[in-house]
Amino acid sequence: MVLTLLALAALAAWLYLLIFNSGFWRLTEHDRRFAPAGAVVPQGAHVVAIVPARDEAEVIATSVASLLQQEFPGRFEVVLVDDDSTDGTADVARAKAAEFGAAERLTVLQSGGPSDGWTGKIAAMHRGVTYVRGLEKQPDFVLFCDADIAFAPPVLSRLVAGATARGTVLSSLMVKLRCESAAEKWFVPAFVFFFQMLYPFRAVNDPKSKVAGAAGGVMLVRPEALAEAGGLPAIREALIDDCALGALMKRQGPIWLGLTDDVHSLRPYPRLADIEKMVTRSAYAQLDYSPVKLAGALLGMIVVYLAPPLFAIFGAPPAREIGLVAWMIMAQAYMPSLRFYGLSRARAFALPLIAACYTWFTAVSAWRHMRGRGGEWKGRFQAPA
Repeated sequence: MVLTLLALAALAAWLYLLIFNSGFWRLTEHDRRFAPAGAVVPQGAHVVAIVPARDEAEVIATSVASLLQQEFPGRFEVVLVDDDSTDGTADVARAKAAEFGAAERLTVLQSGGPSDGWTGKIAAMHRGVTYVRGLEKQPDFVLFCDADIAFAPPVLSRLVAGATARGTVLSSLMVKLRCESAAEKWFVPAFVFFFQMLYPFRAVNDPKSKVAGAAGGVMLVRPEALAEAGGLPAIREALIDDCALGALMKRQGPIWLGLTDDVHSLRPYPRLADIEKMVTRSAYAQLDYSPVKLAGALLGMIVVYLAPPLFAIFGAPPAREIGLVAWMIMAQAYMPSLRFYGLSRARAFALPLIAACYTWFTAVSAWRHMRGRGGEWKGRFQAPA
C-alpha cells in the first residue's frame, strides 16, 4: 500500500508538472520570437555592454570580438571590468579590439575584488554601472554579459528591438551551453531542463505571475529602472545573481527570459567533476541555505525522479504500472530539451540516473557550505557563513 501511494505521488507530480507548470518543457520562449513583426531598433539607440571578467584570457578574445562585430545600427560600446585577473585578460581584450580597429569602443576598468558583503561578479558589474553613470550621455540600455560567451551578429539588434516593442525592463537569454564532451551531452540538457522547471520561462514572462528569473549570460537592462529598484547594491550578496536581478527588476516592470541558438557558451565541461563543480557552487544557495529545504528537495528528487523507474523495474502491481507511466511522462517531458541540443531522444529514459547525480551534487553543495567552502569560483568562497 505504501509503495503504491509513493508511485501515485510520483505520477501526480509529473502530471502537475506537465499540465500546470506553464508548459516549461515545451521550450516555446525563444529569442527569435521575442521581437514582434515590424519591431526595429530605435534611431540613435545607445547600448553599453558591461562584461565582468576574472582570469578569462583563454576565451575573452572570442567574446570581445563577437561583441564588437554586432550588426547594430546605433551606438554600442563595451566596458570590460577586469576582476583582479592574473592571466592578462585585459591585455588580450585590448589586443583583440585593436585588431578589429575598435580600440576606442572598448574601455577596460580594473577591480581589486569584491568588498565585504559583495559577491565578486555583482561587485564587478557594479563597478561597470558606476562608470556608465559618469558618462556624459546615458545609454538607453545596459547589456550585462558573461566573458565566456560568443554572440552571433544579429543578437543585440534583436534584443533591443524586442525590448523596445515589449517595454521590458529586463530581457535575458539563456545561452546555448557547450554540449560536446560525453559529460556535457549527458548533463547539460538536464541542467537547462531543471532550470526551466524551477523558473518556467512563460511564467517569468507573464507580468501577472510572481515567478521571476533571468539567465546571467545575457541580460539587457534599462538603467533607469535598475536605479529605481535600488541598483546592484540591493542584491550585492546574491550568489545566484541572475535570478536575484530578475526578481528585483520584475517589481519595476515586465521582464522576459528565453532560449537562444545564437549565443554560445565557450566554457568547456569535459569531465563529470567539472559539471559537479558548476552545480555545487550555487545549488545550496537555491535552497536559501536551509537544511529544511535541503531535506525537502532531496526527498522530492527521490520520489519524483528515482522512484518511477525503480517501481517500473522492481515493483509489484499496481505500483509497477503506475511507476512505468510516470517514467514515460518524465521521458516525454525531457525529449524537447534533448532535441534542442541535437541529441537522441532515447537519452530521455536515463533522466532518473542524471537526476540522481544532481541530487548528490546538491547534497555536496550543502556539505561544502557547512564547511565554509560554499560558492567557490576561481579561488573565492563567496557563500555567506
